[in-house]
Amino acid sequence: MYSMPLAAQTDKLDQLYAELADPGLKSWEQVERQIWSEWSQSGSPAMDLLLDRGRTALEAGDLAAAIEHLTALTDHAPDFAEGWNARATAYYQAGKYGPSLADIRRALALEPRHFGAISGLALILEELGYPEDALKAYREVLTIHPHRPNLKGAIERLDKEVGGTAL
Repeated sequence: MYSMPLAAQTDKLDQLYAELADPGLKSWEQVERQIWSEWSQSGSPAMDLLLDRGRTALEAGDLAAAIEHLTALTDHAPDFAEGWNARATAYYQAGKYGPSLADIRRALALEPRHFGAISGLALILEELGYPEDALKAYREVLTIHPHRPNLKGAIERLDKEVGGTAL
């Protein structure tokens, strides 16, 4: 099976991120879907199957199966950022914030613009009582994906909580 060369995938992602960052973009949902599609391509049908099985288990609420599939994915494809992000989501839903944060760290080391992972980080930081750090993460998401639903509301809420808006 053909796998897109990494450089071509990176170029395509760079173009998509540039489009998404445009605050006036009307078709942002389509661009966001394209980015998620790019993120979801590991280059290996077997690894893509593990990702799909993990996501399916996650959607079904079978967190143990999701973590199992996604752990197999991260074991066999340690350079695949979306594997780490998906497992971080499963850990988060299981209430395992430490492992979730560790996986977010790995996902962001591989794909620093992963707005899904940064959003997850912000959510966890806020839940753990670190509003300043959560606000910083949400603002980082805003620079990458200004259209992200609920983002501006989260920033406004945390701005008030931490004592005002930075100039």
